[in-house]
Amino acid sequence: MRPSQFSIRISRIFGLACAGLLVATLVPVELAGAATQPSAGSIKPFVEIPRTVSAPLDVPPTTAQCVANTHPEIVCLSPSLMHTLYDTDSLLNAGTDGTGQTIAIIDCYGSPTIRRDLKAFDTGYGLAAPPSFTIIQPAGPVPAFNPNDPGMVGWATETSLDVEWAHAMAPGASIVLAETPTAENFGMSGFKDIATAENDIITNHLATVISESFGTPEQTFRNDSLATFAPLEVPFAKAAAAGITILAATGDFGATGLKRGGTSFYQKQVVNWPASDPGVTAIGGSHLQLDATGQRVDDDVVWNESRRHPQAEGAGKSAVFSRPSYQDGVAKATGRHRAIPDVVMAASCGDSVVVHLSSGVQSGWWFVCGTSEATPLFAGIVAMADQVAGHGLGQIDPALYSLLAAPDTHGVTDITLGDNSIWTKADHVVGFYAGAGYDVASGIGTIDGAKFVPALASAAG
Repeated sequence: MRPSQFSIRISRIFGLACAGLLVATLVPVELAGAATQPSAGSIKPFVEIPRTVSAPLDVPPTTAQCVANTHPEIVCLSPSLMHTLYDTDSLLNAGTDGTGQTIAIIDCYGSPTIRRDLKAFDTGYGLAAPPSFTIIQPAGPVPAFNPNDPGMVGWATETSLDVEWAHAMAPGASIVLAETPTAENFGMSGFKDIATAENDIITNHLATVISESFGTPEQTFRNDSLATFAPLEVPFAKAAAAGITILAATGDFGATGLKRGGTSFYQKQVVNWPASDPGVTAIGGSHLQLDATGQRVDDDVVWNESRRHPQAEGAGKSAVFSRPSYQDGVAKATGRHRAIPDVVMAASCGDSVVVHLSSGVQSGWWFVCGTSEATPLFAGIVAMADQVAGHGLGQIDPALYSLLAAPDTHGVTDITLGDNSIWTKADHVVGFYAGAGYDVASGIGTIDGAKFVPALASAAG
């Protein structure tokens, strides 16, 4: 029997070992108290205890409920509000919703309740189901779900976030979820299974865009050289040739990242792979400055909450990859290095998205945040552009940077404030600062969808 009431809970995005990948680690806090589940490693978030709010189980919280009953205030984002904030309402009204396209999502383990969670999400927000939702396991069957394993619970959270919000942004697109079976501490086998999944999607042309909300610092590989990454990069070139776009989250530890083992940070600037790879479009995070009704009161800024807990947008310069040709026009900022992110979307915990979860946690509505949020959001934007172009756009980075020639006309919105430095009691790593035009902290900036989608389709088509 289902309960008739629920308490909204918070889930933060933190590093978790699955080949050292950055995924959603579940750290729930009831709004009525501080009961939490165990998290992996010794890195734990700082979460203030909000007040209590209850609502019927089948109804997600409204923005007003979120603001009135959380501290610090969380302006939670619904699909309709997200489309308003990114000016994609007119696209949806005109039928540009990803129809005819497929978004592929790759996650370790996946979630045994993802179909149920997606249905609850769609029902709660009044969305139609995607045209099709397919789950594949191309690298082999995943192990049985263990609700006492924080890694599996974290990946189940990540899976629900990815699937639900890619669908919310491009409701006309089909979804393919590729689940992989291997978990390993900052090693290579997890990525090999991911490459197997990528190759299966590409070879069988199962999608036009692949969303990957994971990564690990370049330095955690056994040998952080081009030769180490080369075998894992093969799918990126194949995807580009097949007209498939690959997106990767830049990470949530600001200018640094977790060392192998996941219990301490590098005390220097590092970036995460695969986002740092020139063959991938790197998606960073911004903070939307909103009032209690969810309306913008000021321009977006670089996401950084590290004064409260070690969490900020991943941005920086690769120690492995040199500057790709598409960044030659911004070489003054990047120097000789591949710099990430390329573009940013909402990621702040102060304006979290609402996700329906039920694997390893009490079934209900949860807040989730991080660049794992930003990446499926942008996957939906790419699916819309694919629809406008009439085909998959492939590697979009050259097109993205070409839009800087006339950013306002092309729907590129500059981010001029904020940084991704990490400032905690134990960790002080100076990051990168936003400014006018392109900068390492925010890439080309964020988007106005009504202008950006057709501009991207034209530039990459």
